[in-house]
Amino acid sequence: MSLSQKVPLVAALLIILSGCQSDSLGELSTYGDKAFTNDDLSDVSFYRDDELLKQAQVQFKAKNYGKAYSIYRKAVAVYPKDPVAWIGYAASADMVGRFDSADQGYRVLAGMIPGRPEYLNNVGYSYLLRGNLVAARRYFLKAYELDPKNETTVNNLQLLGNSVSFAKRG
Repeated sequence: MSLSQKVPLVAALLIILSGCQSDSLGELSTYGDKAFTNDDLSDVSFYRDDELLKQAQVQFKAKNYGKAYSIYRKAVAVYPKDPVAWIGYAASADMVGRFDSADQGYRVLAGMIPGRPEYLNNVGYSYLLRGNLVAARRYFLKAYELDPKNETTVNNLQLLGNSVSFAKRG
C-alpha cells in the first residue's frame, strides 16, 4: 500500500474514531452505572448502625466523659436526627463543663423530644451542675410529674435537696 493510499485510510479512521469520542458522557460512568458511583469517597466515614452510639454509651457509663463527648460529637454529625445521639452529646458536654455545647444539644432536643422525662431530667441536671438550683428544680419536677417512678429523677430531686441543705453560701 502506497503512502497516497494510506492517507485516505488514516483520515477515514480518524473520522470514525472521532465519532466514538465524547467530551460529555452525561450521567453515565465507564461501567454503565451512574457517574457519581465513581466519586472519591475516601473522606467519608463509614459507620455500622449505632456503632458510634454504642461506643459513646460505653465511655459515658465508664465515666470517661471526655471520650464520650468526642464520640457523641461525631455521632450527632452522622445521625443528626437521632435524639439518643443528641441527649448523649448534651449530657457528656455537661459532664466536661462544655455548657455551650450542652445548650446546643438541648436546643436541638427541644424540637425533637420536648416533653420527655429524660430530656427534662437532663436539662435539670445541667442547671444543677451550673449552680442554678431554681431552674434545676423546675425541670426535675416536670420530669417527676411525667414519670414519678423514674429513679434517676427521684435521685436528682434528692441530690437537689442535699445541694440546697449543704451548699456553702458566702
